Amino acid sequence: MNAADTTWLLVATALVLLMTPALAFFYGGLVRSKNALNTMMMSVAALGFVGVAWALLGYSLAFAPGPSAIGSLAHAFLRGVGLTPSEAAPTIPHLLFMAFQGTFAIITAALISGAIVERKRFPAYLLFIVLWSLVVYAPVAHWVWGGGFLGKLGALDFAGGTVVHINAGAAALVAAIVLGPRKDFARQATLPHHVPFVLLGAGLLWFGWFGFNGGSALTASASAALAFVNTFLAPMATLVVWTLLDLKRGGKATAVGAATAIVVGLVAVTPAAGFVSPLSALALGAVSAFPSYFAILWRARTRLDDSLDVVAAHGLGGTVGALLTGVLAEKAWNGTADGLLFGNPRQLLVQVLAVLVTLVFSAAGTFVLLKVVNVVVPIKVKAREEGLGLDVSQHGEEAYGSGEGAILVLPGTTASVAVPFAEPAAEGGRI
Repeated sequence: MNAADTTWLLVATALVLLMTPALAFFYGGLVRSKNALNTMMMSVAALGFVGVAWALLGYSLAFAPGPSAIGSLAHAFLRGVGLTPSEAAPTIPHLLFMAFQGTFAIITAALISGAIVERKRFPAYLLFIVLWSLVVYAPVAHWVWGGGFLGKLGALDFAGGTVVHINAGAAALVAAIVLGPRKDFARQATLPHHVPFVLLGAGLLWFGWFGFNGGSALTASASAALAFVNTFLAPMATLVVWTLLDLKRGGKATAVGAATAIVVGLVAVTPAAGFVSPLSALALGAVSAFPSYFAILWRARTRLDDSLDVVAAHGLGGTVGALLTGVLAEKAWNGTADGLLFGNPRQLLVQVLAVLVTLVFSAAGTFVLLKVVNVVVPIKVKAREEGLGLDVSQHGEEAYGSGEGAILVLPGTTASVAVPFAEPAAEGGRI
């Protein structure tokens, strides 16, 4: 074991864990105030439900020795996962490697929530993310990082462009389609209620992403330094291009646009972080702004209610990053493989295959799981609960209550809402 590697991975694991509360702020600020707590809880709950599922079964399915399709149950319930190193991470404790990878599983599941906020029943969401982390996420992680067939083919995914972002993006698309749009979608504006939260979330995500990408080297090494610096540079380029596009299109540089740009740049550089040069990272970040920017504009003119544009930011951003990794990878920097631009066209073909396989598997798996969950627990809230807001209907709380009042139980429902003492109770309600 190496003390420096262990220290760095301890820090990186904490940084990646921070990304999930950061995502809660990013997503929570983008929705209407009556759904702020519910949206944030979708991220916070993943810390518990997906984290426990990962420790008990998910890690084993992803990283225990097994066939190319999925791992075995050799490490189920953390059997054999101790303080000595493992084959996957030979210089750090096996237990630490499990925890580091667990933070990835948690945030991947949480990302999906952005496509279905303001309309999904919370118990159904909890069941879905647990099943999804085991049935969809774990196999894809095994294919790329756990000794599966995509890794053996040479697919490059340094920190999760395919495993995390394309996987979550495909699931988000299917989930948004299966649930259908919100009842007032395209009929009234659904504006962000707290843009400073969005900027705070984006900033904390960028901070945590240094552990996400830099930690994926699994060592305190030159590879970690390269991934760290590329994570520093790529979002800067995306932010510049996105801001210029905003100014060109509408004459104003929006704060939500800036926050989205940062996330898109981070997503795009994730698969490439330890494989491309710093100048290539800048180019990758700049190029990645265009597809996601125009995809968001296009989506707004459709009936696809991907509430927080998970598909455009994560699915499309991850796809662009994964494909450009196959173009810009440079053996002189990564010691592993060259891309198309440096004389290895096969690498781009492998990247295309990895993207397509992940998209199809994640989409199909998500569709089946949503149908199964809907049999057990209805997945969509009723129109009246949606109108009231999911903070009250799903949690019995409000993000911005007065702090003084009573609890009103709505007639014929189990929903409740806080009513200030100065306001009369709604007719027919009971306090």
